[in-house]
Amino acid sequence: MAIPTPHIEATTPDVFAKTVLMPGDPLRAKYIADTYLEDVIKVNNVRNMFGYTGTYHGKKVTVMGSGMGMPSIGIYSYELFQFYGVEEIIRIGSCGSYSKDAHLYDVIVVSDAYSESSYAKVAFGMNQKIMKGTKSLFNQLKKAANQLHIDVLEGRIHSSDVFYRHQGNVIEDVANRHQCLAVEMESFALFANAKVLGKKAGCLLTVSDSLITHEETTSKERQESFHKMMEIALEAALE
Repeated sequence: MAIPTPHIEATTPDVFAKTVLMPGDPLRAKYIADTYLEDVIKVNNVRNMFGYTGTYHGKKVTVMGSGMGMPSIGIYSYELFQFYGVEEIIRIGSCGSYSKDAHLYDVIVVSDAYSESSYAKVAFGMNQKIMKGTKSLFNQLKKAANQLHIDVLEGRIHSSDVFYRHQGNVIEDVANRHQCLAVEMESFALFANAKVLGKKAGCLLTVSDSLITHEETTSKERQESFHKMMEIALEAALE
């Protein structure tokens, strides 16, 4: 496939940094670019999936939305890796807590993702239900958190294909059985793409709601208030 792709309008790879921070919400991408980056240029506007490249403490960094769910992040991360020369993607998203130890606004550094999804099997013939992030990037994110004196949780999360679930008990069926701290909808596909394409992928999540206490944040808070996660990812991008 030639560039531009059907989903990214940039005509040359050099408008993207080698490191891309990828929130689900394109408005969170805009917020990060406006708040943290200098000399910003907009590198994607297709379907309002905003992407921006700028500098952070002199280092070129791109931030771009992924949309919701594995099909969406699967498309954008694959095209960035395969056609635009991106070497590593750090997902920075929200999640629902499965644990009494993961509270609102806590940050999780994800080691691996369990999923019932058929994404990896259909796309790449891989039958694994657990997909690991890149170990070196996982360590880089933990190091960045330590340097910023930000406490984080670490471990496995659940990447789900569904948001509304009407059968079973997700805490018993998934959280307890597979030792998952929280649930989101993207990381499994991102990790699968990176594994197949020989790239790096990591994930930071901020707890936006709890399936245990039923607390939740607002959409505006999810868009603008997850500063700890944003700053850890940016610090890690400097490595």
